[in-house]
Amino acid sequence: MRSVVNLPPPWRVPSFLSPAVTAGDAVYVSGQIGEDPATGEIPPDCSRQTDLAIDWLERILAAAGLTLDDVVKVTVFLRQMTDYQAMNRVYEARFTSPPPARSCVTVADLVAGALVEIEAVAHRPQKDTGGGRRNAQAAELEVRCCRRTGTR
Repeated sequence: MRSVVNLPPPWRVPSFLSPAVTAGDAVYVSGQIGEDPATGEIPPDCSRQTDLAIDWLERILAAAGLTLDDVVKVTVFLRQMTDYQAMNRVYEARFTSPPPARSCVTVADLVAGALVEIEAVAHRPQKDTGGGRRNAQAAELEVRCCRRTGTR
């Protein structure tokens, strides 16, 4: 059985897209670009776009009751491999040890002229222990994410 993970207001997603879909214990998060939630704009540098894209991943994971620590696989799409180091510096700071498996590829173009897009697969931990702690972690990540971006 699968179900859609939706973002709470004020964030909006076009009706033809799902921010994430759960299937069993797996949560598949759609590709996220570095759009600033406060302005709707995409900053010109890859580092900031990477940071914002990971913020969006965190928001969506929090809506599913998960955190970046639950991510098991990431795919990074770059418009140019010359942005690899800039992206990787931010990625290393945001994904703690042990990091998830990752692929990084270059593509001809990305939506809205973005330089980076990141998608992820997370695994929902067993519910038998730590459920309250995990929900508190997700809530704290949401607060931290919003402080960084100035939203909510």
